[in-house]
Amino acid sequence: MSFDRKKRFIAGAVCPKCSEMDKIVVYNKDGQDYRECVSCGFSDEMHFAPKARELETRVNKTDDEKQAEVQVIQFPPTSSQ
Repeated sequence: MSFDRKKRFIAGAVCPKCSEMDKIVVYNKDGQDYRECVSCGFSDEMHFAPKARELETRVNKTDDEKQAEVQVIQFPPTSSQ
């Protein structure tokens, strides 16, 4: 996530220093994202965790993966007497 150079307020954000709500602005400076409290002056660099790999579920499998899991059992034909 990257912000532009223009400072933008984040609705509902709470300052970690003064605990004021709706006083945090975010902006990008020299390729780094920052947050700043307009009430107390607190400022720090924001670090975003890399995206984690999506967990495999039955919904997000490809058709080839679904086909590989299908087990076909063939019974021998019954003899007619």
